[in-house]
Amino acid sequence: MTDCIQPGGIDWRAAGHSYVDDATEPAFCEFWRHIFGGGGHLRFVLNRTEFKKCNMARGCLCCLKYMMFIFNLIFWLCGCGLLGVGIWLSVSQGSFATFSPSFPSLSAANMVITIGAIVMVTGFLGCLGAIKENKCLLLSFFIVLLIILLAELILLILFFVYSDKVSENAKQDLKDGLALYNTDNNIGLRNAWNIIQAEWKCCGVTGYTDWHEALKEKVVPDRCCQEHYQECGRNSTNMFWTRGCYEKVEEWLDDNKHLLGTIGMCILVVQLMGMAFSMTLFHQIHRSGKKYDA
Repeated sequence: MTDCIQPGGIDWRAAGHSYVDDATEPAFCEFWRHIFGGGGHLRFVLNRTEFKKCNMARGCLCCLKYMMFIFNLIFWLCGCGLLGVGIWLSVSQGSFATFSPSFPSLSAANMVITIGAIVMVTGFLGCLGAIKENKCLLLSFFIVLLIILLAELILLILFFVYSDKVSENAKQDLKDGLALYNTDNNIGLRNAWNIIQAEWKCCGVTGYTDWHEALKEKVVPDRCCQEHYQECGRNSTNMFWTRGCYEKVEEWLDDNKHLLGTIGMCILVVQLMGMAFSMTLFHQIHRSGKKYDA
């Protein structure tokens, strides 16, 4: 390695000054040349402290990069799992849990597939942006999370503002869907109602009489019977579950509001952490002079 000598100055090593190692000595020389430009005497010495600061900054950048990578890898794997479950539901169960005739594509399978795809894409942007230290991908990741967060907040505000209207429209839409219970091309809807009524011990939307109006006769599905057997729903002397399923759902939501609130807060924290990680890493890369690779 050639000695680093300043014009009018002295040899760094001959003067007894130390440097971090041979790998860092060129950094001293480059720094001196940049500062003094080939003229004048050396007025100060760059010591170990400056290099420790540089190494510490680079170490923080690497730590942040891999933390964000692992964070988004878990995020991406969760998205893969949701997508797989959604595809399985779609293939094996058809249009399972399609309650609404107004939105036939709003089935449980399609909702899980959509959420899984969004989580996968978001996680992929975060993983690749972190490991490649690519500012474009990191910024895209931040924007996607911001859009999702704003959409969630808007939907939440609208739900609370128009909660009564939403509830009434949902009840009416579900009642309209009861008329499709016995049709051949709505097996998913029939299966969904059978499972809900059997598991939650309820009948109809607001009560068992909803089925009388929907089916145009005084019968109910067999799953409405307290003692279930084939064709029990056609016997008017049988005991049916009197409470509507909509009421049972509202009761379940009220009983589990603390759990649901905790889950919601966890999701919010995860989103905010992802946004904070991405912006911090973005600025660290920018400050370190990392070249932009589109």
